[in-house]
Amino acid sequence: MAQRNKLKIFNDPIYGFIGTPNELIFNLIADPYFQRLRRISQMGLSFLVYPGAHHTRFHHALGSMHLMVQAIRVLKFKKVLLTEDEENGLLVAILLHDIGHGPFSHALEYNLVGGIDHETISLRFMEQLNRKYEGALSTAIKIFKGEHPKKFLNQLVSSQLDMDRLDYLKRDSFYTGVTEGNISSERMITMLNVFEGELVVEEKGIYSVEKFLMARRFMYWQVYLHKTGLVAEQLLIKLMNRARLLVQDGSVLECSNALVYFLKRNENESFDDNTLIQFSMLDDVDVLSALKSWQFHSDFILSKISSMLLDRNLLEIKIKNKAIDPERVAEKRSWVKTNYGLQDAELDYFVFSGEISNMAYNEKRQNINILRKNEKLTDVAKASDHLSLKALSKKVTKYYVCYPKESV
Repeated sequence: MAQRNKLKIFNDPIYGFIGTPNELIFNLIADPYFQRLRRISQMGLSFLVYPGAHHTRFHHALGSMHLMVQAIRVLKFKKVLLTEDEENGLLVAILLHDIGHGPFSHALEYNLVGGIDHETISLRFMEQLNRKYEGALSTAIKIFKGEHPKKFLNQLVSSQLDMDRLDYLKRDSFYTGVTEGNISSERMITMLNVFEGELVVEEKGIYSVEKFLMARRFMYWQVYLHKTGLVAEQLLIKLMNRARLLVQDGSVLECSNALVYFLKRNENESFDDNTLIQFSMLDDVDVLSALKSWQFHSDFILSKISSMLLDRNLLEIKIKNKAIDPERVAEKRSWVKTNYGLQDAELDYFVFSGEISNMAYNEKRQNINILRKNEKLTDVAKASDHLSLKALSKKVTKYYVCYPKESV
């Protein structure tokens, strides 16, 4: 039997050719757990707004790893000490950082697996793979959990200026066609350095950081929190809640075994190895297949929302800068009750309000520090002469209300 080629190359539309740095990386990419990411949409239901946004978590994971390779090269050139084990740990940690995402990524996070975020599930997958590969992921897990003594290693994987963000902004901008989100990730990486154990940006890179933060703000309000994507994701959540209610009341719904497992599962149950296996069999295909079946179900709510999502005939959504008038919500609920023939407890499926918020730069979470030529550190918001950069540190909240278009 011929030996398998361990130097696979991927042709990426963003960076060109991406190689597999070593055999472990090759094996992890080939693993069924990771291959599943080909069937997980990177941007949830954003393709309903931006038709090109069909890229996957698989694309993003490879891109993030590619940027990490570049970051390692730059830091080593600047005499930052990195062992071979630490380098491999960085590559594995960033490659697997999103392996715990479920169907449509953030759209159903906390819903199918109540109370557990994707980072926690990513860690469970990494621990499982570490057993499979006899401890080869131990350093990666320490870095991922923030337990490695070299703090900057975790910052490269998870911070306000990590390889994850540098890839997804550039990639999501490309696939949506929203050019305001495009950043020069390569330029940013060449400006990175390590000072007193922390990841910093050299002074000459301050304008690149400004552009990065502005791009992030644009992408959140124009893409990630776009009102059509928002109402679609809220409807998907409500659909799953309805399906769970029906299944737990004894109804039989046509869908995959993996989806049935999570619809029946009590969120207070422990997330054991069997649950992880079931989760590994769950992806976008399960949900889309269920929608196609449920649109013909006898339950009005289940069929109606399924059809809405499949046909992109969504609820009307209004976004305001101030809280929604309760009288307006009550008026829409009354219309739905009369025209859809629903009980009071069921009106929330079609009339609901909420709020969305964004902070492009969170100084309290973790600073982006600029390394001055005199070896003094300055927070980017203070170092910048761009007045609007300070405004990006403030939380912006908006309010929305959704209701059937027929009631307008």
